Amino acid sequence: MKKAKTIGCEEALKHLLAYLDQEVGAVTHRQVEHHLEICRSCFSRAEFEQSLKTRLREAGRGTVRASFQKRIKTLFGRFDGKQKADHP
Repeated sequence: MKKAKTIGCEEALKHLLAYLDQEVGAVTHRQVEHHLEICRSCFSRAEFEQSLKTRLREAGRGTVRASFQKRIKTLFGRFDGKQKADHP
């Protein structure tokens, strides 16, 4: 396998989120990975972004109180009724 072309911080950070989401091609993946191996600053940024993504994903799995769900349904019902009245 060819050695990855060395890229700078700006280029690595430009691709960082796509890299973390596994949405870059093989060449870009190798380049970003190599950069993270040699740059402590960008590695720390990647760790932070990964941790943030994990926490946001976990926060989205929480339960919602029944009273809150009822309020949201009521608001949607009001909006839906207003939409029908505005557009016969």
